[in-house]
Amino acid sequence: MMDFGTQLKTLRKEKNMTQEQLAEKLGVSRQAVSNWENNKNLPDLEIIIRMSRIFSVTLDDLILGGKDEMNNMTEKLIEDGSENTKLRTALRILAVGTVMMLIGFLCFFLKSTTVEYVDADGILHENFFFIPIGFLFLFAGSITSLIGTVKALISGRRRKRMSGR
Repeated sequence: MMDFGTQLKTLRKEKNMTQEQLAEKLGVSRQAVSNWENNKNLPDLEIIIRMSRIFSVTLDDLILGGKDEMNNMTEKLIEDGSENTKLRTALRILAVGTVMMLIGFLCFFLKSTTVEYVDADGILHENFFFIPIGFLFLFAGSITSLIGTVKALISGRRRKRMSGR
């Protein structure tokens, strides 16, 4: 099985291109191309798509080397997709927490702006229930936002570590 670096080097040489020429076409440094060819790093999907156009090969041929087996690039794309999904989930959790906290603040605002009065029968009309509901939403929203933030930070660190391979 041919790894991505070997596949890239083979395609580049078939086109009689230097690393510098390929780097210029891709808008990256020559060092980046060298790192890809030596399997020190792997390019992002956007650059892989540009490579497939430059070399006039399908993404399957570029990534898999014309085989149905998984190589280092295939594994990276699968891991990147998984990390993107985890990050999106974490951001959704954070958004839900933020909305919950806003609802809590809205409860306090409604409590402070509504009129309390005693009717003719001597019954007090007060929206006291907004206070515990507001605290409940603030507490739940804070916890949810904290969980979402921690998950996003963990996912971001993993992505950073993976991209620095």
